Amino acid sequence: MMESRGVSSIIFDLDNTLVDTAGAGRIAIQKVCELLKSTHVQESHIKDICDRFLRKLLHESFNPSEGKTIDDVRIHHWYEALQETQGTDPDPALANSCYYTWKNTRLQVLTFSPEVRSLLEELRKNYKLLLLTNGDTQTQWEKIEAARCEGLFSLVVVGGDHAEQKPAQSIFTHCFKSAGVRPQDCIMVGDSLSTDIQGGINAGVRATVWINSDCKSLPQGSVTPDYTVPSVLNLNDVLLELR
Repeated sequence: MMESRGVSSIIFDLDNTLVDTAGAGRIAIQKVCELLKSTHVQESHIKDICDRFLRKLLHESFNPSEGKTIDDVRIHHWYEALQETQGTDPDPALANSCYYTWKNTRLQVLTFSPEVRSLLEELRKNYKLLLLTNGDTQTQWEKIEAARCEGLFSLVVVGGDHAEQKPAQSIFTHCFKSAGVRPQDCIMVGDSLSTDIQGGINAGVRATVWINSDCKSLPQGSVTPDYTVPSVLNLNDVLLELR
């Protein structure tokens, strides 16, 4: 594959761009459901417990300076989900088991598909590949380690290691400087309009590529990506257009 003129570097998001984090999460929740059934939690409560955990996860705020780990915070999400659903204080050991079942299952299935790995192996022959992921330091590095993907990238940057995360321009500037590339020579590839696409625009990259796996319509008032593809596996089509 020939290099696209003017594009020397590709910045990738991780979750739901290169790995199916949402799918891994669904499998992990199924495992927790099986665990709860085996501990004789009332069957009618199980879905509610898991839904409550997922809502807490979605709205989570984590500040490492408060002296707790992300594991502590997420065990507490399960504790509260059990407590709210059952109306009594649960056994802390059950909350602990729910969390580690969810976490370990998710990490076990969070892998790069052979097709994605092959694409990246091919792209890195002609492009400098950067991985830029938002999220808590521990959580994201555990995912990167589980996916065994660090060696595919010239640079890996985790938002939690920095003062600001995507879409802030500062974390992109850090990437450009560390990788020795210019914004106008890079494209940004990701599934989030608010962080990946907005961040790429803020940073002045050559083009933004939105991974729209659900074939959603652009929300009203949303930022507009330069390119939209259903999968990262369609990226070569974009690179051909950018030549």
